[in-house]
Amino acid sequence: MGGFGSGRYGGRPTADASFRIDLAWMLRTGQAKDGAWLNSSLSWNRGGEEVGSIGYQAIMHEPGKERLELSYSRGSGEDREQVRQTVRLCHTVPHYGGKRWWMICPYRGIRVGKLYLPPGGDRFASRQAWRLGYQCQRDAARDCPFERLFRLQKKLGCGQGWEAGIHRPTGMWQRTFERHLERYWELDADCAAEMMALIGRLSR
Repeated sequence: MGGFGSGRYGGRPTADASFRIDLAWMLRTGQAKDGAWLNSSLSWNRGGEEVGSIGYQAIMHEPGKERLELSYSRGSGEDREQVRQTVRLCHTVPHYGGKRWWMICPYRGIRVGKLYLPPGGDRFASRQAWRLGYQCQRDAARDCPFERLFRLQKKLGCGQGWEAGIHRPTGMWQRTFERHLERYWELDADCAAEMMALIGRLSR
């Protein structure tokens, strides 16, 4: 399993930006079928344009040997590689009956419902194997300095907002306030850095 290549942007790739194989969706839409062998393809679109595709065989008619056989190419020119990847399948039986199908991550050996191929990646694997987060988590992380700043302002009874400042509440020791003021300027600098990073991303 190789590392991320030059396709990385803004830190580690997210699950949202990766190609994804969703076994439950495949079964629900007839792309795979319990007890059958199917040969087809999957494709991914962004902005109405196809950005990737793979061929696959969903082999689910051999008890104990159920699997997906994936076929796709990666890279270009002399670095172009034709990949064949086998993903084992298994199932559990819920209390309400029926079967619930899973894929076995080729690298972690854990049961998962989805596999991912991130930008710059070379094989499909679980989100845990690739250590992928979600963009909403990245967005929340960017908000953290502002949230901490607002909590400090609220604690001191001040108006909340970036660059709104703080003032010493009646009865607070000056030394105590100076500690809060030092913390305020640290958070103010963090907020400024986040805003500059956001402006840089938007201007690209």
